[in-house]
This record gives sequence, C-alpha cells and structure tokens, in this order.
Amino acid sequence: MGEVWTLAEFRHGELSSVSYELLNRGKNLSQKLDTALASVILGYDIKKEDIDELIARGADKVYVVDDKNLENFLVESYANVLIALLDEYKPDIFIAAATTTGRTLMPYVAVRKKTGLTADCTVLDIEEGTGNLLQTRPAIGGNILATIKTPNTRPQMATVRPHSMKPAMPDKNRNGEVIYKKYDESLFKTRSKYLRFIKDESQQVTVQDAKVIVAGGKGVGKEENFAIIDELAELLGGAVGASRDVVDRGWKTYPHQIGLSGKTVSPALYIAAGISGAVQHIAGMQTSENIIAINKDSDAQIFHLANLGIVGDLNEVLPLLIERIKEYKAKEASANV
Repeated sequence: MGEVWTLAEFRHGELSSVSYELLNRGKNLSQKLDTALASVILGYDIKKEDIDELIARGADKVYVVDDKNLENFLVESYANVLIALLDEYKPDIFIAAATTTGRTLMPYVAVRKKTGLTADCTVLDIEEGTGNLLQTRPAIGGNILATIKTPNTRPQMATVRPHSMKPAMPDKNRNGEVIYKKYDESLFKTRSKYLRFIKDESQQVTVQDAKVIVAGGKGVGKEENFAIIDELAELLGGAVGASRDVVDRGWKTYPHQIGLSGKTVSPALYIAAGISGAVQHIAGMQTSENIIAINKDSDAQIFHLANLGIVGDLNEVLPLLIERIKEYKAKEASANV
C-alpha cells in the first residue's frame, strides 16, 4: 500500500495553515490504510521550522524541494516537480486544498498522470475491503452529495475545501523523516513567465483568515446599504462576507463570496444579515463557531443553524448594534486613560 500524501502550501515565504488541515484529514486515511502520512512542500528558502511544524502536526515524512525556480507559483514547473516525485515514490493517495494553487495545480497533474481527480470534497474516507479513497462532494447545486472513487488508476487525487476541518494540533515530541530532493534545471522550463503578484486590496482581512465575519445577503436591499455591514465589520476587526446573490448583483466583489461557489469559512463569529440560508451558502459557513442571524422572515432557513436569531429589519437592527459597540468601546477607552 502506497503512502498518503498532502500538499503543503508555501507561498511568499509562509506556510499556509491549510497545510495542517490537510494533515488532519490525511491522518484518518493513513491510519485506516496502515501506511505513512507524508507532506510535500515546494518553494524557495523553506524554513526548517516549517518542516518541523509539518512533522509536529502529523506528517511521518516531509518531501522538500527547495529551489529558486519555485519562488513564484507557475503551474508547469510545480507540476513537473510533483510528477517526478509521484513517479519515484508512487503514493496511493494525494490530496490538496481547493485553493487557487490546488485548483490550478491538481487538475494539471491529474491529466498528465492520467488519473482521476475529485474537486471540492467535504468528506474523505476509505472503502472497506478495497482500500479505495471515497471522495464525497456536493453536486447539483449542493442539493445532493455524490461519493466518487478512482478504482483503476493511481494516485487517487482530491482537493478539499479550506476551513472545512480544524487544523491538526501540534505535538512537538513527534519525529519524522525529511527527504530533500534536487532536480535538473530542465525540469523547471515553462512556456509561461512570472510577471508580478497583485495583492487583493479590497479588504484588510480576507474572509478565510478572519475571526469575525459580517455577511450580507439580498435582504440588505441595495448596494448603498452595505455601508452598515462594512462599518460593523470594521468595528469588530473582521471581514465582510456576501452571498452569491449579492456578488451577482455587483454589490460586492467575488473575494467576499461565501458558499459552494465561493469561499468556505470557519470564524469564531459569523453574523448573517439579510441571508435566508440557502444550502449553497450554508455549505460555506456551517462550521463557524458562533452564528448570529438577522432576518425579517422568521421562517428563514438560517435560523435553524444560528446560535442566536433576531427577527427584524437589518437596516434597523445593525445601526443599534453599531451604536452600542461604539458606546462600549468609548467607555473602555476612557477607563484605560
């Protein structure tokens, strides 16, 4: 039985926390198959602390390719390296996050390896008797769950939604094997050229990294009314989220979209204002620790998920909430003088 591999994402000199989420998923798979769990990390100037952290979070092995040619993400060079590793070590399962990197790289690798790939999985498991990877994902607009397997080709490949599982907790007493690989310069030749990286400046905190999210839906009424959503998010030090309806109307841009066709989030606090609770939206935020829903419709689906529900007009409720928060902050500031 081959190993279970996860793709650790190393971009702009930092290891993404999604790498630890993948290890948590991979641990369950490797234990059921009684095989090793490994992480693959590609990049330039990779820190020893990052490698050690992957081992502490559950990796039995870490395959490291540290090369100047991998400083910036180019799908061809990254794929060439991954395919060389896959051909040499022949893992049974290879999973990555459904991030921009994972959604670009994994299909490219799967096509060249002539194997199957299931995207945006929410559940991964092992089939008894065969050892096949069971890859479950939402289908038909999120109305059903489809379980897919790849019985005839290897590796079995899947991407999973970020923030759909908690990161593995570190154990600094764990030991693991580190395998450094070097490749010939010819492997890094590509038909594309890296020009520059343009950072999204539309929000100070991205929805996937935020501890607090204030999300608005169609019930906000119009684009101008999003000013109170923006103000509340800023007061709470959080990010602004949006439903697909809002993005389709052009009230907010795609990086704010939460749901099956947007981002998956898991903040400490999620405030859903004017969001009815369509299955597609709930799939992207249901792992939030605390959910507050504000909606005029007392029968809105979002109330079934919420820890606290307020039946009312968000354009009346939110200004009151903002006023109270400002009063509290003012008192706190004067007390500290």
